[in-house]
Amino acid sequence: MATLDRQTPTLALAHALAAARRGLPVFPLSATKLPALRSPHRGEQPPAHCRGECGLPGHGVHDATTDPAAVRALFAAAPRATGYGIACGRAPHRLIGIDLDVGPAYGSDAAGALRQLALQHLFTIPPTVTVLTPSGGRHLWLTGPADATVPNSAGRLAPGIDIRGSGGYLVGPGSVTAHGRYRLASGTAHLTPAPCPRALLRLLTPPPGRAARTGTGPTSGTASGPATGASGADAPAAAARRGEGLVQFVLAAHEGQRNTRLFWAACRAYEDGFGDALADALTAAAVRTGLPEHEARAAIASAARLASGRGD
Repeated sequence: MATLDRQTPTLALAHALAAARRGLPVFPLSATKLPALRSPHRGEQPPAHCRGECGLPGHGVHDATTDPAAVRALFAAAPRATGYGIACGRAPHRLIGIDLDVGPAYGSDAAGALRQLALQHLFTIPPTVTVLTPSGGRHLWLTGPADATVPNSAGRLAPGIDIRGSGGYLVGPGSVTAHGRYRLASGTAHLTPAPCPRALLRLLTPPPGRAARTGTGPTSGTASGPATGASGADAPAAAARRGEGLVQFVLAAHEGQRNTRLFWAACRAYEDGFGDALADALTAAAVRTGLPEHEARAAIASAARLASGRGD
């Protein structure tokens, strides 16, 4: 558990300014890893779809900037910020974040799964900026070409591998959250983000006209994840089956897997377009496994943000 003191916001601003000087667009985060500034459109009916066009701060990743004066103004408006987010997919670096989680929920560590993918698809991850997370995972920073848009995904390449692309963000090194500090891995502080290998980029960017769910993520109704796919007149029935499968996937969670399974299932539901309709059933399933209701709803809300491109 991290210790937060009066110096934490000052240090967060200093780290954010250093990142901005490197051409990385930044914005303030709270100790929960969520944007520190509240939306100026909260409570509006119907909900606003503004991405900062109104000129006011409070639009999450869309606030991100490399301008030092603007960074200072954002942090001045968020005096309790303890960290900063780095917007992915934005020039000049067009950052792609490879988020490798650890823990029993993934069967093995995600770094091992990435190595298997590299062997299978004949690519090598080059030396690059690496950030260690409080949970023991790591973020690999890569850069993408101007003609490629990498979508956000959770567990699609393999369990425990999340991708932060266009519209998403990474927690920057030096940030402090409720669970600990993000820090640069030894020997990577002097590096610049390396170009994403072409073979890996092909896995991250489905061809035009194909669904974003292409890849090697979970595809069956077993402990790896529920099945997908249907169209035309069978789509409503398939969606119902898909929803039942996702609920059963959550119900099968053991201690240590509950939040991860719920988040994965909610991401799939929102990507398929029925996340809101399934939210209550997923919440009830998670509560039956022992997850507190407020944690379940927070995980589902986070999945909704990720699926809509607002990041997590």
